[in-house]
Formats: sequence, structure tokens, C-alpha cells
Amino acid sequence: MDELSFDGTNVTEDLLQLVIFQLGGEEFGVEIVKVQEIIRMPEITQIPQSPDFVEGVINLRGNVIVVVNLEKRFNLNLKDADDNSRVIVVEIGNNVVGMIVDSVNEVLRIPKSSVEPAPDLVLSQISRDYIKGVGKINERLLILLDLARVLTIEEMNEVAALA
Repeated sequence: MDELSFDGTNVTEDLLQLVIFQLGGEEFGVEIVKVQEIIRMPEITQIPQSPDFVEGVINLRGNVIVVVNLEKRFNLNLKDADDNSRVIVVEIGNNVVGMIVDSVNEVLRIPKSSVEPAPDLVLSQISRDYIKGVGKINERLLILLDLARVLTIEEMNEVAALA
């Protein structure tokens, strides 16, 4: 049975369940409910005249999915894909997009109360426009991405047209 506070409300704290990944030497998290799957680096078909950060498209069980390189999107130092590289397939609005990351570390549950708004001087090289908040777990800082803001509406329409 759950513990109850004096006013009868449930003490069990709301938790965020996050997929934690590495990008440009930093740890990031996205809410697991937005993640459809995580796959090894597939063969990517390039698309002529697509935005610089769009690597191309993949065929995932008959579905054409646009793959975005987050390092290019966020102007981070580019790292060559290796055995640890993964594509996180996420849902952004009505679109399904693949995001290339350096590695996927773990799935983690953190209390919502441990997430703070991104500070004015964010520790990351990434614009705070893309950041939902910063999660603190012991000595670790996790940058929580706001997937809805990683691509603008215009870019999402362009990506949807590519697929």
C-alpha cells in the first residue's frame, strides 16, 4: 500500500522515465514515451538538396524514415559512427524521425522534482532552445531534450516531404 501524507494525497513521487544517450561527450535524455525503438546504425541513403543535418533516409520494416544527425543539428564536434553509434527512432508531432547518437547508455527513472529549468549559462554547447531542463542525479547532470523544438515546423514539413 502506498504511503499517504497528512492531507491524504499519495506520497509516491512522479517519475520521468528517460532514455539516456551520449552526444558530443555529454549525457542527454529523452522521455521514453517518445521513443519507438533504438537500432544499430543502418545503411543510410542520402537525399540530394536536403538540409545539412539530415543524413538521409532508412527503410525500417517498409517505412521510410528520415535520419537526422544531432551533432550537426546542434553544431557539436562531429564524431565518426562506430560500433556504439545508434539511431533513436522518435515520434515528433505526427512524424517519425531517426536521430543519430554516439551511444545509448541506459533507461533511467528520475523524480520530476530533480529536473530544473535550463540555466542561463547552460553547461552544454547546445542552444537552450532545444533543452527542456537539466536533471540532477547524484553527481550527474542530464540534459533533457525537448523533441518538439529540435526541428522547427518548417523543417518538420521539409523532413516529412523527404520521406
